Amino acid sequence: MLQEALWAEHRRQVLVVLQGMDTSGKDGTISHVFEGVNPLGVRVTAFKAPSPDELDHDFLWRVHARMPARGEIMIFNRSHYEDVLVARVRKLVPPEVWHRRYGQINDFERLLAESGTTVLKFFLYISKEEQRRRLQDRLDDPLKHWKFRKGDLLDRAHWDEYMAAYEAALRQTSHRHAPWYVVPADKKWYRNLYVATVLVKALEDLKPKPPEPEEDLQGVIVE
Repeated sequence: MLQEALWAEHRRQVLVVLQGMDTSGKDGTISHVFEGVNPLGVRVTAFKAPSPDELDHDFLWRVHARMPARGEIMIFNRSHYEDVLVARVRKLVPPEVWHRRYGQINDFERLLAESGTTVLKFFLYISKEEQRRRLQDRLDDPLKHWKFRKGDLLDRAHWDEYMAAYEAALRQTSHRHAPWYVVPADKKWYRNLYVATVLVKALEDLKPKPPEPEEDLQGVIVE
């Protein structure tokens, strides 16, 4: 198993970034694509609004602390890209601040790649009509009310601005060492297949191999 070999090898690591509008399926992608992996070597981090302590540091401070360790696969449910998406659309920082962040993100991800981290970034693209249907489904089903936030409607009202922000982020920060993959996410099965296919190919390219045993096991018999 590729993930098990990566963990056993303990030399390199993988970062999976999932970005997308509300209801694009970040949680669903995680639950379906990674359902068969060993949880020992996989972690998930969901980035919410920064805490006061995090706001007292640079915007990458909280992200760097959550990087995968050797042998791990780390999954980001939202990520440092919120600081050039939400921060831009909601005007949380001046344009000159979020504009500089593209270069800072590129430098940061280059550092990760040069330190043995395979960086895979997925933009789960959902159409505006499909988002409307999924949001309405959450309102119509009492068991899904916990998934609905009124803030989702606020973000939806700025759809075109978010699309412009995503387009700029993808254009400015997709590089060979940290590529973006645009995933059609209206069909959940296709979304999951796409992400799984890219991830498996990346692991195959790494060719992880478990280390040789530290002791000579030749002739050892368990009685």
